[in-house]
Amino acid sequence: MSEPEGSRLRRWRASLAMSGTEQEADDARAEAERFPMTRIADLADREIAEVCGRVRAVTLPPRASVPKLVVELYDGTQPLNLIWLGRRAIIGIEPGTFLTARGRVTYVGGVPTIYNPSYAIIPRGG
Repeated sequence: MSEPEGSRLRRWRASLAMSGTEQEADDARAEAERFPMTRIADLADREIAEVCGRVRAVTLPPRASVPKLVVELYDGTQPLNLIWLGRRAIIGIEPGTFLTARGRVTYVGGVPTIYNPSYAIIPRGG
């Protein structure tokens, strides 16, 4: 059964009024809700958690420092840093990649962070 025409029109108008950031958060939340995992905004310090989201940024510290790969994961509620020590890259992890990650949460500068998480890359449409 299809939805009423007024309902679709109302949603379309609302989406036009959203900023790019609001639209990104809305899309990320909808995508993450397909998986039964903890929302990043609900993570507790020092607990083992499983999260999912889309990679927004991949950064590397300067070559002179200890090798580490820092990935910002976003599920529409809050960003989370995934940090792999001793790595400068992981094939398949780049901005736009959707993945799940599991590990112990710690807060670094107020940002939830998981060091050396186990992860799975979720293919598009998966």
